[in-house]
Amino acid sequence: QVQLVESGGGLVQPGGSLRLSCAASISIFSSLTMAWYRQAPGKQRDVVATISSGGDTNVADPLKGRFTISRDNAKNQVYLQMNNLKPEDTAVYYCNTLSAAYQWGQGTQVTVSS
Repeated sequence: QVQLVESGGGLVQPGGSLRLSCAASISIFSSLTMAWYRQAPGKQRDVVATISSGGDTNVADPLKGRFTISRDNAKNQVYLQMNNLKPEDTAVYYCNTLSAAYQWGQGTQVTVSS
């Protein structure tokens, strides 16, 4: 059974940083394009960043320069480094494939507040 387990969220002040991790129990993980998503209260779930099997990355335009996605295929993990966080980054963050092929995990809450 595939599991996606996100971690690393928390409460951080504006301007702070967090590094999110996602552990994926997917046998074909290394061949998949993975993505980080986020969902703020009352809003739809949006793609934040993607990373291909070959390591090519793409970050949503408004987040470029602050967010970085990476992966470790040996550990079946994908990461999201978030710097200079802003209150509008407050959301639950999830990982999944780009096509959202698997059941969503519980996500990890990120709250940016002073």
